[in-house]
Amino acid sequence: VQGPALSAGPQSGHFQLGPDVMAIDYDTLLNWPFPDVEQTYTEKDSILYALGVGLGNDPLDAGQLRYVFEEPELIALPTMAAVLGTPGFWLRETSTGVTWETLLHGEQGIELHRPLPPAASVVAKTRVTDILDKGEGRGALIYTERHIRDRDTGESLATLTSTTVARSDGGFGGISVTQPRPHPLPDRPADKVCDLTSVPQAALIYRLSGDPNPLHASPEVARSAGFDAPILHGLCTLGIAGHAVLKTCLDYEAQRFHSMQLRFSAPVYPGETIRTEMWLEGNNISFRAIATERNIVVLNNGCIGTGD
Repeated sequence: VQGPALSAGPQSGHFQLGPDVMAIDYDTLLNWPFPDVEQTYTEKDSILYALGVGLGNDPLDAGQLRYVFEEPELIALPTMAAVLGTPGFWLRETSTGVTWETLLHGEQGIELHRPLPPAASVVAKTRVTDILDKGEGRGALIYTERHIRDRDTGESLATLTSTTVARSDGGFGGISVTQPRPHPLPDRPADKVCDLTSVPQAALIYRLSGDPNPLHASPEVARSAGFDAPILHGLCTLGIAGHAVLKTCLDYEAQRFHSMQLRFSAPVYPGETIRTEMWLEGNNISFRAIATERNIVVLNNGCIGTGD
């Protein structure tokens, strides 16, 4: 699970919360007025994102080169959709009633309506789709959706879904229902395995794609949050797993990558090796990712839809 500020790990005891903490107001949060976000990205931005999640670590791999070199034609990584048109850290606003210091990024979904262009101007519209009250002392779940379209053509490019775990905000009187079950992984050995080692400067590169949280760059901030060193962004780990599937199962053909969903389980440190275990099930590729140095699952209950 990733936090605080939707980026770190499960430690929260280092934060001192103020005495006058507002409670979540269900209607206010459900109807949060997100402004549309317009973003123009270039081929250089697409290359920077790909470098941040590890493409180009083998500069002689022709498959990787297609995502980090503009000749003869650059291809955008499908997982780059996760960093387009983000609304910023809106849950830090006091009027949300959310205790932002203990937030965790629990789940992420990506649905691609067409392959991402390597350069474009996009417009993103975000909304809160649901809020689940798990009860006093058990936290709450905030579900959001972000739709991205091409500004010039109006074409839909992608829909992003995200689950935020508000650990300190349960019992506010909201709707309490059973949390949806995650995608189940097969109970058998993986069909494919791919090990990809991140570079020590991975977080410093990836943060340039839109998440400048100092937790990923400052040793002092990381220690104050309970980590030994700056940690990798959860969405960067997602990108590494997406790369593993592209490399191992899809021959680096981005157009075959239609959707992705997963749960964040634990933080990753830059320089660690991410082992992605994959199960082939028709048009779906189930997966999980493990930081091999610590033998800990960092992404779980993953599924990539190929539409083949």
